[in-house]
Amino acid sequence: MSALWTSEDIAEATGGAASRPFEVNGVAFDSREVTPGDLFIALKGETADGHDYIPRALAAGAGGLLVDHDVNGPFVKVADTAKGLDRLGIAARARTDARIIGVTGSAGKTGTKEALYRAFERMSFGAAHRSLKSYNNHVGVPLSLARMPRQTQYGVFEMGMNHAGELRALTRMVRPHVAIVTTIAPAHIEYFGSEEKIAEAKAEIFEGLTRDGVAIIPYDSPHAALLYSHATRYAHRVVTFGVGEGADVRVIEEMPSERGGTLVTAQLRHARLSFTVAMAGRHWVSNALAVLAAVEAVGGDLAQAGLALAEMTGLPGRGARRKLRTADGGEALLIDEAYNANPASMRATLAQLGEEKAGRRIAVLGAMKELGHLSESLHGGLADAVRAANVGLAVLVGDEMAPLADALAGQVPVERVKDVTDVLDMVPDRLADGDVVLVKGSNSVGLSRLVEKLAANEVA
Repeated sequence: MSALWTSEDIAEATGGAASRPFEVNGVAFDSREVTPGDLFIALKGETADGHDYIPRALAAGAGGLLVDHDVNGPFVKVADTAKGLDRLGIAARARTDARIIGVTGSAGKTGTKEALYRAFERMSFGAAHRSLKSYNNHVGVPLSLARMPRQTQYGVFEMGMNHAGELRALTRMVRPHVAIVTTIAPAHIEYFGSEEKIAEAKAEIFEGLTRDGVAIIPYDSPHAALLYSHATRYAHRVVTFGVGEGADVRVIEEMPSERGGTLVTAQLRHARLSFTVAMAGRHWVSNALAVLAAVEAVGGDLAQAGLALAEMTGLPGRGARRKLRTADGGEALLIDEAYNANPASMRATLAQLGEEKAGRRIAVLGAMKELGHLSESLHGGLADAVRAANVGLAVLVGDEMAPLADALAGQVPVERVKDVTDVLDMVPDRLADGDVVLVKGSNSVGLSRLVEKLAANEVA
């Protein structure tokens, strides 16, 4: 296998100068994530300078450095390392013949990205690439591009934003052949003021499409017409997905599977496919339709995509399911949705909770952030979803959850706590045989700590 980057390649891509020849097989900007043979990019942030961590990166085995001044060790020197990372990502995109898919949305983008990757990984025999974790911002996207091997056949990149104009810059780096918007919801509405403005910002993803590019949009969204209008300015073709009769990729039939997922028959533009979505919840049926639309758009193997969806189990923080031992000697089910939350994803996962067979349903719900002046109404507005799920105990974490507690008063048993430390012992002690517990909240609430505590009692 040839190196991911040589010092000569890096210098040419960034306009920098190499101290001496070297080769690297990975790229990192966090010294804690450096593995042997990586290029360490010394980025400057508001509170830290990556150049201060060069000794740690070299000790971890870094094979080369991208810096803005001479240092000890093999390096390429540039005027600005952040711009150097951008240029390295752009060069990685320019040198590949891979079919590139970009994914954005208020919810579901990471799961859709992972499902697409697994589908392409199967059909390319390992020649697929995707952005890791949720590396979807102005640093994560060029990093993910820079990590893409030249021989990649399919690349899948998640793109996020919380201000207008951010996606425009990212998609022009990625230059996708296919651009997907999964859903529109009031995530980050504090910075936009309305869902319509969020939809307009998400539609920026279409601006980077290649000449033959395909835009994939949610047919059932109230903002479908807006997305369609924006997409037609840049896309060679627009494909819609959803359960509505007029969608290009739509559900013909669906029914619950015995293992908790959904059996689906879907009509695509040029094929009909029956498959299983292993992940539970109606929102995952929608994600699966977007995946199949993208696979069809790039001429991929739909049967392999169906198998990938059938094999895909829960992602940590995004639907992973674990069986737990309870104090009374029984078993409970944990649904881990602790990574993030907005009103749409809260409703979707609460609906999923309501479909679970359970002796009692417990919802541990953390505050939703960046909702601005709509925070009170959007938190309180979850009451109908909690009631519909037949929740037997709602544990509400954070001051923002006060409106929901008020709306549920006298209808659903509620425990209100200030922060995650108050639930680390309470929830494990309350679990009993037959319980199903959903844990969901914005990442900053820290409910992953509760998941970690609960997982200590996972059934082997």
